[in-house]
Amino acid sequence: MAREASHVTAATMADVENPTEMIAEMGARARSAALVLAAMPSALKAAALASAAESIRAASAEIVAANAEDMTRAGEAGLSGALLDRLRLDEARVAAMADGVAAVAALADPVGQVIDSSERPNGLKLSRVRVPIGVIGIIYESRPNVTADAAALCVMAGNAAILRGGSEAVKSNCAIHAALVAGLKEGGVPVDAVQLVPTTDRAAVGAMLKADGVIDLIIPRGGKSLVARVQAEARVPVLAHLDGINHVFVHASADPTMAKAVVVDAKMRRTGVCGSMETLLVDRDYADAPALIRRLAATGCEVRGDASARVLVPEIVAATAADWDSEYLDAIASVAIVDGLEGAVEHIARHGSHHTDAIVAQDAAVAERFLTSVDSAIVLWNASTQFADGGEFGLGAEIGIATGRLHARGPVALEGLTTYKWIGRGTGQVRG
Repeated sequence: MAREASHVTAATMADVENPTEMIAEMGARARSAALVLAAMPSALKAAALASAAESIRAASAEIVAANAEDMTRAGEAGLSGALLDRLRLDEARVAAMADGVAAVAALADPVGQVIDSSERPNGLKLSRVRVPIGVIGIIYESRPNVTADAAALCVMAGNAAILRGGSEAVKSNCAIHAALVAGLKEGGVPVDAVQLVPTTDRAAVGAMLKADGVIDLIIPRGGKSLVARVQAEARVPVLAHLDGINHVFVHASADPTMAKAVVVDAKMRRTGVCGSMETLLVDRDYADAPALIRRLAATGCEVRGDASARVLVPEIVAATAADWDSEYLDAIASVAIVDGLEGAVEHIARHGSHHTDAIVAQDAAVAERFLTSVDSAIVLWNASTQFADGGEFGLGAEIGIATGRLHARGPVALEGLTTYKWIGRGTGQVRG
């Protein structure tokens, strides 16, 4: 399939003289495309996304080759192992990316769904109906798959997207964007529905953040410094994806075999993802604590423990105060011994990031108290924190894990990219 639809290439990425004018012009084109998308039938949007998925599959070799160049530059620049893992693409990951786009195409379209309805005593019929947000700006780092995930979700939810990826993934993002837009165009979606900011100049980020009235919502996906900048500077509403300082609490009633399996998977399945466990909390009355800690260490994880943990397992490293507030994104975990459920909940409230926390317990009453007491976007019982993923929740691709309390929380997929409007149907009612 030809991929001439996108004019943005790695070679054209350059600084621009006036980022504000550039974003305003992109936003105007995006607004026009969003109007078309908002009225596009579900079947046509789904068909266009299926076409985009096939286009990505057809471009797999080109995407992997572009990513190899990014990986070389990133390695020379000294990116961490966690960031390199997020950046890396191979044929399997490109195939998974395409599958994610196709999965979104198969989801129920939220646009037009009636949330609730009522009839007033005067006969006026009211309903709340889901509608697209409009133009969404996504600012992200490292993960080139966000280019496809974000685009697919925005399009299916009737939104236009303005994407600004990190400089470390510039070639990968351009290759993915070119394939994706070519497939969408073939399916009848306006090419301006998904635009890639054609510069790596950081000033473009500032222009997006100040584009009130041009961009309706900003979604940052990246490290703590990026999210902090977005929240500090944005004049546009922000759907924040904060760091994942995630905990697994092993209660005294936990099954030892299950506890080992859950803890090891939560930390070591993929250490660089936001759902990775960073702190293990162990009930002081849990009899198998030494074996559990040693099992985690045996996987190659550096374990840093508090004084009580080091009494049980002297060979682990002493934790510092900073460890409890660290998102390692690496094969490192801190371990604290706590006084039962209350101690675990207190520790999570003090040090957690409201992302994902889990309990391993056979005592159902204790588990239910944990589920209701921990104020996080995702709370799990007897399951790994690595399930913090839109695909695992049956939502298809996700645009991020929202850790705030407003609008959307947890994996943000189609429904989280819509808002609603009130529709009233009358028969001539007046207030008089």
